[in-house]
Amino acid sequence: MKRQTRTRAAIATAAALVAAGTVTVGVSAAGPESKSTKPTKAQIAALFDGWNAALATGDAETVADRYASDAVLLPTVSPEIRTDRAGIVDYFEHFLANKPQGKKIRTVVNVLDSNSAIDAGLYEFTLTDPETGEKREVEARYTYEYEKRGGKWLIVNHHSSVLPAAG
Repeated sequence: MKRQTRTRAAIATAAALVAAGTVTVGVSAAGPESKSTKPTKAQIAALFDGWNAALATGDAETVADRYASDAVLLPTVSPEIRTDRAGIVDYFEHFLANKPQGKKIRTVVNVLDSNSAIDAGLYEFTLTDPETGEKREVEARYTYEYEKRGGKWLIVNHHSSVLPAAG
């Protein structure tokens, strides 16, 4: 009887040590380094402000610098899917003629890990007709997918579409 008890105790102790070692390895792999570099939701939401400031420059190249070289842009006012820098620059050359001023209405941020996040929601643009100077408001839905590449947060996927009428 004593022998069975000792055997069970030894097995339980060994199992506990293995479990503790596994947990320690898991904590080390996901350790404080990844926690400290994981951005906050506010930091990801603020990336829009940088993008919006790039729009305010009126320079399509400056706006395109916010996108990864392999980014996909599904723009608000063009049926063409933009999949390279030249296409993104082309879109913004036309869009910037309207002097867009954007503001978020509602944002939902998902920080996926230390190198990727998604910001989705609603935004509104004030656009100015280049010929008449007339201003109009356009509400749209958006999704920005960001990746941190080479230490810099870049847009890898941007979808924007006019907000449908309530139905």
